[in-house]
Amino acid sequence: MGIVAGLDSSPDFTRIVVCDTDTGAVLRQGYAAHPVDSPEGGRPSDIDPQAWLLSLGEAAGGGLLEGVQAIGVSAQQHALIPLDAHGNTVRPALVGGDRRAQVAAADLVDAVGSREAWADAVGCVPGAAQPVTKLRWLARNEPENAQRTAALLQAHDWLVWQLLGRPARRTTDRGGASGTGYWSAATGVYRPDLVELALGHQAMLPEVIGPSEAAGTTPEGLLISAGTGETMAAAFGLGIGLGDAVVSLGASGSVMAVHPEALADQSGMITSLADATGMHLPVVTTLNAVRTLRGTAELLGLPDLESLSELAMKSTPGAHGLVLLPYLEGERTPNLPHTAGTLTGLRRESMKPEHLARAAFEGMLCGLADALDVLRGRGVEVRRIFLLGPAAELPAVQAAAPSLFGAQVVVPQPADYTAIGAARQAAWALGVSQGTLDPRTPPAWQGAAAQVLEPGDELAAGQAVRQQFTAVREQTHPGAFQ
Repeated sequence: MGIVAGLDSSPDFTRIVVCDTDTGAVLRQGYAAHPVDSPEGGRPSDIDPQAWLLSLGEAAGGGLLEGVQAIGVSAQQHALIPLDAHGNTVRPALVGGDRRAQVAAADLVDAVGSREAWADAVGCVPGAAQPVTKLRWLARNEPENAQRTAALLQAHDWLVWQLLGRPARRTTDRGGASGTGYWSAATGVYRPDLVELALGHQAMLPEVIGPSEAAGTTPEGLLISAGTGETMAAAFGLGIGLGDAVVSLGASGSVMAVHPEALADQSGMITSLADATGMHLPVVTTLNAVRTLRGTAELLGLPDLESLSELAMKSTPGAHGLVLLPYLEGERTPNLPHTAGTLTGLRRESMKPEHLARAAFEGMLCGLADALDVLRGRGVEVRRIFLLGPAAELPAVQAAAPSLFGAQVVVPQPADYTAIGAARQAAWALGVSQGTLDPRTPPAWQGAAAQVLEPGDELAAGQAVRQQFTAVREQTHPGAFQ
């Protein structure tokens, strides 16, 4: 038996779990908020990465890491840290939620020629959050800082580098690299020409190491594994494999699944990421998930989503003919950036609060089912769906999801699967270094405790709801998925 730790450095906090290497059982935990403030309120777009180290130190206090043999690091994705020739930060990190680079994203698409060309090159189309787009923004808005930039790291790369004492060798993993916009999951190589296109000159990029490799060992003998992005770590912590998909219910929604090969999607709807095990994680994103529910709750004068769920359960599948296309913020899947939501099927008998509540849940889930179908249409096998996010606990979601998705739905018990995934990576690297684990096979940790929901007798009703949703979508936005 050994002991490893997993670090989850999210946009708002650091959480550390200490786990048994054989079973994955969580032995102890630590937590600390990030000491950052935004004068305008909300989450800032520029962060001094030293704040992440301060938070890490606080979370690890009180002897939390005593006896730990290896550490895995996961962190927020798309946070870009530009370094100068001496390894110092050129400016604060540009973090993932930064929307300033929207114009830069469109500029990069135009510079290469098309969305399809980007998808072929690196498996994704530039968006405001991606590091390659932030580089373009930096070159256009802070040319002096851009000129000083000599090397590029992301959040987990930087933390690993700091833990190792800032060695000459800088590393990253396939998962983190695949979200940059200048590394291809399909070919496994960087596209330095795209870095130069965005930044105006070349920059040093971290070495991409394998999933079970160690980034290095501290002078104290503590092994540090490759690290990875939060999405990949969460998938690893959940223990998903071929045939599994994860539907995440945030304000927006995302669907990802494990697949043996990278998917080049010229429509731009699929982002082709690599996972933390050597496989691939194609991801499809919708813009409207829980924000659809919150908007409906506000419209109906309800105080929270629990009340909306309770109201929706008074209706029946199909919401008495009400169909809501939940494209309230435009939509990404299908690509309708300037559209609005649509409510159809209004009749005297359907104009009741419970039917509108039910239509909101069904519309949100049908939108995510459309995203699942994008993956299925590209040959991705989906037999089981993990449903994540606080809204996954709502009875109205659990009642409708299995039949609308047409598959078994698993609702894991709340846990920090991102930190657990990082710890599992650390256990893998430790076992490989000791010769007890195969570098191709991760440790077989116990799966997440979960509630399992089957489509059952509701499958036919759910498929009828999907058909009605699709009919309305095609009538309102013909050919949206072509």
